[in-house]
Amino acid sequence: MLKNNLKYFFFLLLLITVGCAKRGSITGGLKDTIAPVLKVSFPNNFSKNFKGNEIKLVFDENIKLKNLNKQLIISPPMKYEPSILPTTPTKTITIKIKDTLQPNTTYSFNFGQSIADNNEGNPFNQFKYVFSTGDYIDSLDLGGTIKSAYDKEVESFVSVMLYDVNDAFKDSVVYNENPRYVTNTLDSLKTFRFENLKAGKYLLVAMKDYNNNNKYNPKTDKIGFSKDYITIPNDTIYELELFKEALPFKTFKPIQASGNRLLLGYEGVVNSFAALPKLILKNNTEVLSNIITKFPKKDSLQVWYKPIKVDSLNLAVAKDKYEANFTFKIKDQKKDTLSISALQTGNLKFRERFTLESSTPLIRIENSKINLVNSTKTVVPFTTEYDEFNQKLYFDFKKEPSENYIFEILPGALTDFFEKSNDTLTYKINTKNTSDYGNLTVALENVKQFPVIIELTNIKGDVLASEYSEKNIPIEFNLIEPELYTLRAIYDSNKNKEWDSGNYLEKRQAEEVIYFSKEIPVRANWDVNQIFDLSIPYTPEIKKKEANKKLP
Repeated sequence: MLKNNLKYFFFLLLLITVGCAKRGSITGGLKDTIAPVLKVSFPNNFSKNFKGNEIKLVFDENIKLKNLNKQLIISPPMKYEPSILPTTPTKTITIKIKDTLQPNTTYSFNFGQSIADNNEGNPFNQFKYVFSTGDYIDSLDLGGTIKSAYDKEVESFVSVMLYDVNDAFKDSVVYNENPRYVTNTLDSLKTFRFENLKAGKYLLVAMKDYNNNNKYNPKTDKIGFSKDYITIPNDTIYELELFKEALPFKTFKPIQASGNRLLLGYEGVVNSFAALPKLILKNNTEVLSNIITKFPKKDSLQVWYKPIKVDSLNLAVAKDKYEANFTFKIKDQKKDTLSISALQTGNLKFRERFTLESSTPLIRIENSKINLVNSTKTVVPFTTEYDEFNQKLYFDFKKEPSENYIFEILPGALTDFFEKSNDTLTYKINTKNTSDYGNLTVALENVKQFPVIIELTNIKGDVLASEYSEKNIPIEFNLIEPELYTLRAIYDSNKNKEWDSGNYLEKRQAEEVIYFSKEIPVRANWDVNQIFDLSIPYTPEIKKKEANKKLP
């Protein structure tokens, strides 16, 4: 009996213990959403007559530093970066200055969003520590916006610089010297703002500085600039457009790619046959016959020559003011052979031309040895056009809806530079019904000047069609695939029918590009009439409004 009572007693005690444990459980409480607070700094923030080399910042809780190398902006820049310690969670940050500070200068440490509390990561947004080595804190400011000269969106972390324009000023300062002041758009902003500036005359420059060294490298960086020098104080809101400069033409030593082809790498723009440099290929004093074509998707030219048994060759290159001579060894390598491939298989869109690509450059096309018939075996007339620069052969013919076509290319129809010809080739293609496509007619409004290039792009920005207009007439993009499109207008100032970038030293801005403010849906068997007002440029605010419209 006593044994049973003890069992019941221990069972009851266990229930009481479990019940108490449940009633006393921790719920976690409210989430911390408050950013850290700076309690004190040594010296005080906005101190004058700063003489030391160490700064301490004390916060009300443990903080951590995030992406300090991207977020921290020190203006004016220092030649030797200060050390900021520790990198582990702490309440106190110590900044040790390694540079010699300039006299009578206001310095600003803008930490962006790099300081956050250790527990929840709440950022101390745009915290700035400011001090002056003189008797006063400079207090003038300047602001503006950044956009891309060509792309719809501008990149993040764009640096904006101010350079003193004085007796020692040269335009080359952006290549060699640190700016007087620097700020940054950081990761989410397309605007910039300078604070704590001194009155004066400045050069204003924006730079996508991939090397993070505050110096302009045209090979890698993008640049934007105010054409005229600016004076501070100034309440103008500046807009700077970033562009990638076209590099001056330059070639590198040729590389032998095969027994009958060289690869010649280059810098600069060579995008057409007309833009090719003059090339002379020699075996001693003998000039060798050659053909130059573009190497696909690379900044390289292909120099084709007839196979020759020699130890070395010489290549002379000339374009505008550039000249170079290369002598290089020639090895016995496998030779390129002729092969033909079709860029379209199956469906051929109405706006496309049937295209063949050759592995070696063609020198003869005999249309009499090419047959094109439709589904009823009726012969269809056609013409051809050969793009030697890109090694592409285009076929033009009248396409009928919902039709099947067969190309038969007989032996000897295509002959390449090495006198090699094709075997019999057969290609089958078809077209859809016109009702499977849509039509887009664009009416232009408020065009500042002509000519203007109107490009039809997909939502990725790929150009799908382009029209060149020298007067204000409707632009028609007929028989296009059903999908979302947008439009881009280019003011073709030099009338060369392509967009041209700018040049910093020439003080030439890129040609103006304007994006249509929203996406245009084109559906099958639809006719869409769209007004494109070129006085309403695309902005991030418009993008945000369009995105909000799509929300459920």
